[in-house]
Amino acid sequence: MEQEKKALLEQAGIDLEEAAARFMNNDGLMLRFLLKFPQDKNFENLRQALAAGDAEGAFTAAHTLKGVAGNLSLKEVYAQAAILSDTLRGGDLAAAAEQMPRLEEAYRRVVEALTQAAG
Repeated sequence: MEQEKKALLEQAGIDLEEAAARFMNNDGLMLRFLLKFPQDKNFENLRQALAAGDAEGAFTAAHTLKGVAGNLSLKEVYAQAAILSDTLRGGDLAAAAEQMPRLEEAYRRVVEALTQAAG
């Protein structure tokens, strides 16, 4: 992977060294999986569940997003999804709604970087 792409992705909060190890140092495979992340529906499912007041659905989406982000080494998305998941495990929709902007920002940064890296 080119240095420019690596720098872009790392600035967005992706730990490429950790991800590469998870993908047995196969950069092509790692990049293919990273570039699929924007199509994952869990972030949108989380937003919809929060808007609908569905604590269980929001928890499921946040927990699954946390797992996906962890597997791809999306450090800030993982951290924010973990906070939301813990909050939603207790059913606190109001606190989750307050925390959501931090996840949205981390998610936006990663998706923008991946979109640029793909182009």
